[in-house]
Amino acid sequence: MKRLAALAALLLIVPSAAMSQSVPNTPAWDQPFLPPPPEWDGASRVLLRDAGDRWATDFERDPEHDFSPDYADTRAWFDRLDAASDLIRIEQFGVSPEGRPIYAVIASKDGAAFDPAKPILLAQAGIHPGEIDGKDAGMMLLRDIAFYGKSELLDRVNLILIPILSVDGHERSGPYSRPNQRGPRTQGWRNTATNQNLNRDYMKMDQAEMRAVRGLILKYRPDLYVDIHVTDGMDYQYDVTFGYNGENGVWSRSPATARWLDDAFKPGVYAALEAQGHIPGELVFGVDDADPKKGLSDGGLGERFSNGWGSAAHVPTILIENHSLKPHEQRVLGTYVFLEAAMRLLADRGGDLRAAVDADRALRPAEIPTNFEADPTPAYTRAFKGIRYETYFSPASGREEIRWLGQADPEVWSLPFYGSRPTLTLARPEAYWVPAHRPDVIERLRAHGIEMEVLDQPRTVTVQMLRLVDPQVSPRASEGHVPIRVTQVTPEDRDWTFPPGSVRVPTDQDLGDIAVLLLEPQSAESLFAWGLFPEVLGRVEYIEAYAIAPLAERMLAADPALKAAFEAKLAADAAFAADGDARLAWFYERTPFYDDRFRLYPIAREVR
Repeated sequence: MKRLAALAALLLIVPSAAMSQSVPNTPAWDQPFLPPPPEWDGASRVLLRDAGDRWATDFERDPEHDFSPDYADTRAWFDRLDAASDLIRIEQFGVSPEGRPIYAVIASKDGAAFDPAKPILLAQAGIHPGEIDGKDAGMMLLRDIAFYGKSELLDRVNLILIPILSVDGHERSGPYSRPNQRGPRTQGWRNTATNQNLNRDYMKMDQAEMRAVRGLILKYRPDLYVDIHVTDGMDYQYDVTFGYNGENGVWSRSPATARWLDDAFKPGVYAALEAQGHIPGELVFGVDDADPKKGLSDGGLGERFSNGWGSAAHVPTILIENHSLKPHEQRVLGTYVFLEAAMRLLADRGGDLRAAVDADRALRPAEIPTNFEADPTPAYTRAFKGIRYETYFSPASGREEIRWLGQADPEVWSLPFYGSRPTLTLARPEAYWVPAHRPDVIERLRAHGIEMEVLDQPRTVTVQMLRLVDPQVSPRASEGHVPIRVTQVTPEDRDWTFPPGSVRVPTDQDLGDIAVLLLEPQSAESLFAWGLFPEVLGRVEYIEAYAIAPLAERMLAADPALKAAFEAKLAADAAFAADGDARLAWFYERTPFYDDRFRLYPIAREVR
């Protein structure tokens, strides 16, 4: 224990007492193993209120602007704001696994009933609670709307702020949560109380927090959804990076929305950030951490992430990744500028965005690309504002390592950008049929807001069932599941009777793409792929050798085609020929005694 304490003291300086409403003069957070940050003195510092201001946030009252309040103090501050301003109200929309209320703070001049003509911005902070810039920025912006001259922002747009989505993870806080991030001094934990990463749950909908936020989105139908993070990875000059699926004209499930974000949103937000001394940029994911100039990638397009889900659900979604190596103050102020600029752009151009969304929601593609992988061919070349670095030999790793120098490289880098390409294309059926014995699947579909018809009496329909060919169970768990992968299925046409409580899920709906991605077993984002159907992998009933051997002999004598197929199998597969059990199993699979539902996926397709 003494050795561990000594190491902690060496690594960083930790405040001796928790910050409270009266912020003590605590020493600055220090992580001497991190690269030095470039000097910064942005104009956005004018947004900070003096520590003595009655509406100063704990972040502002901290001398180093390197502190973020805990759940209780955050809620108490918002309750005080709610009580003092008619423009602010708090709405609880969920409860965490540990029993904490999950709440949103709503800023509007419309009262409880929003004016449907006004666009809505939904800003979400703390899906990863250590990355909490959005909470502190949102507190400042809401305060300024209520009391310091920015109420006009609400004339033509409404704001919903989720200050902390993962409230349990937020309270598992300490100075050792995020070693790659510069501040705040105390940070929440990345995962929830159930050890889940909420930004992997947008499709499977396991967690109470994610179901709650999806319910909030369905209730208010925001025009723009902003998911605020802090990134890891390489060093660079940008302090606020953000992106969305379909950026720069690449493929998207919501192409009209992506064009609006490219043409209207991104230039406007960039201009606002640059005017306040920030350096905005596109999302940054390095191809090779050991070679920063090797190129950049899109980080993947999976629908388990907010931006991937938003594209498939036709909810315009921005993923902000503030740069982890910039000081907390700089990141918070950049987030404030971003949110204010987003409100102004929605007020001015929200009608155009709604038209784009309507166009995307009307799409019903016959083929749906999915299961994306990194494309080995660059999509284009990106200008990149890098940080100078050098390499050195590390006696700890025994290899060359990068040392970032904290100095802006005056030469703009030219880096290849690698996108993603689909490895599977799914055909869109007319509908899916989910049997009543899987109410858990039906409930997940409902949580998404997917439309369905519920049977009140049995119905026999002609459907296409899928036989799974050689499904592979993952050797390790992921997000509380054991994934199962299947790359090949064999369709079988059946007349199938579905009992009352079963549902028919048409794909001719706004969320039809989501339904396909969830219910096709080959989709990497499907409920099957997440391991929710392990029962279909278990074969029921067996036959003893004393029974199948004489039956197989009769089959050989009675069916010349079967005999020819068996002999060909023996000739082609020596291991099979030498395995008596395998030979008998081959015959068993061809008898009516064999389990007809072994590897038969229980969700059916309805096709024309």
